[in-house]
Amino acid sequence: MPAPVLDQINLVVADMERSIDFYRAIGLLIPEDAIWRTDTGAHHVVMKMPDGFELALDSYALAETYNAGWRAFDGTGNRTVMSFRYADAAEVDAVHERVVGLGHESAQPPYYTFWGSRYAIVADPDGNHVGLMSPPDRAHRGAPPSI
Repeated sequence: MPAPVLDQINLVVADMERSIDFYRAIGLLIPEDAIWRTDTGAHHVVMKMPDGFELALDSYALAETYNAGWRAFDGTGNRTVMSFRYADAAEVDAVHERVVGLGHESAQPPYYTFWGSRYAIVADPDGNHVGLMSPPDRAHRGAPPSI
């Protein structure tokens, strides 16, 4: 099996606007069309790096919709989800099963997200959340959650 590609890190942030300002201040380009906003505010930002890597910011509200195991930071654990891309949905399921079978925690069992990817989250030995994600499949896309 080929090695998975680390292509995105999601940081779950308490204050999205302040975080956007910070990342802009350190020189990252964040065009307004890269920010997903609803009536309740900004919930997702994707910052594309020159090499194709993505750094994303997610609101607490959004993190709660895609990660059943996510909890607000209380001084333990972390607020980061490192996402690895796999070839397809079957590979996401197989990797999740293998990792859980080795005794690691499943924070979010595999499911199809509203954006169409097969997605799961497992915790590494230190409790860091690691996303396992397939490419989006139009057949599984749906309406985003109401947040």
